[in-house]
Amino acid sequence: MGAQLRVYKRRIKSVSATKKITRAMEMIAASRVVKAQRQVAASTPYATELTRAVGAVAKGSTTQHALTTESDNPTRAAVLLITSDRGLAGGYSSNVIKAAEELTERLTREGKEVDAYIVGRKGVAYYAFRERKVTESWGGFTDNPTYADAKKIAGPLIEAVLKDTAEGGVDELHIVFTEFVSMLTQTPVKDRLLPLSLEETAEAQERKGEILPLFDFEPSSEDVLDALLPRYVEARIYNALLQAAASKHAATRRAMKSATDNAEELIKSLTRLANAARQADITQEISEIVGGASALADASAGSD
Repeated sequence: MGAQLRVYKRRIKSVSATKKITRAMEMIAASRVVKAQRQVAASTPYATELTRAVGAVAKGSTTQHALTTESDNPTRAAVLLITSDRGLAGGYSSNVIKAAEELTERLTREGKEVDAYIVGRKGVAYYAFRERKVTESWGGFTDNPTYADAKKIAGPLIEAVLKDTAEGGVDELHIVFTEFVSMLTQTPVKDRLLPLSLEETAEAQERKGEILPLFDFEPSSEDVLDALLPRYVEARIYNALLQAAASKHAATRRAMKSATDNAEELIKSLTRLANAARQADITQEISEIVGGASALADASAGSD
C-alpha cells in the first residue's frame, strides 16, 4: 500500500471517530433540550403572572419602594449576564456577551457606572481575559439550573438594589440572557428588572384586555412589596436561567449536527481521494509488471 493511501485511511479513521462523538453529543443535547423546554413552559406563566401581580400591587400603592421607584439621577446599574459553562454551542455565548456589551455601552453613555454580575464560565473567562472587574460570578449549573441557584444569584443583587449608591448600591438592575424561541431560533434579550416599569406593565395588561384589580394591603403596602421583591427577582432570574439552558442545548444540538454533517462530507471526500490513490497504485504496479515482462522478453530474444 502506498504512503499516500495510508495517510488517507488514517484521516478517514480519525474523522469517523470524531463523527461518532459529535453524533452522540447531538443526541444528548436533543434529549436535554426537550426537558429544558418543559421547564421553560412550566416556569414562564408563573414569572409572567408574578410580574403582572407585582405591577398591579405597586400601581395601587403610593409607597416609595425599590421595586418601582425611579431614581431622580441614576448613577449606577447592575447588569446580570447569563452565559454557558461549556462551549461547543456555536455562537451562543458570544451572541449574548455581545448583547451585554451593547447594553453596557449604552448605560455608560448615559453616565451610569456598571457593575457586572456573571453567570457561566464563558462569561467569566471573557471578562478575565480583558482584565475587567466582575462584582460577583457563579458557575457550574448553567446546563441544569434550579430555583436554589436563582435564589443564590438573586441575593446579592437584591442587596445591591436596597443599598444606597454611596455604599456600593445600584439604582437599576438589568438582565441579559438568551430567550428560547424555537429549536432553530434563540434570541439574546436585554431586560430591566428593577425598577419595574409600571407604565409598560399596565400597557401590556390593557393590550391583553385585562382589568386591573384593586387591592387592600395588610399590614401595609410597603410590607407587601418587601415580601414580593425577592420573589419577583428570583422568579425572573430562574426563568431566564431556564431560557438560557434551553437555548444552549438547542445551539449545541445544531452545532453538533453541523459538525456531524461536515464529518460525513469530509469522509466522502477522503474516500474518493483514497480510491484515486489506490487506483494510481494499482496502475503503477501493473505498469511495473508489464515493464518487467517486456524487459524479460527483450532479454530472452537477445540471448536467442
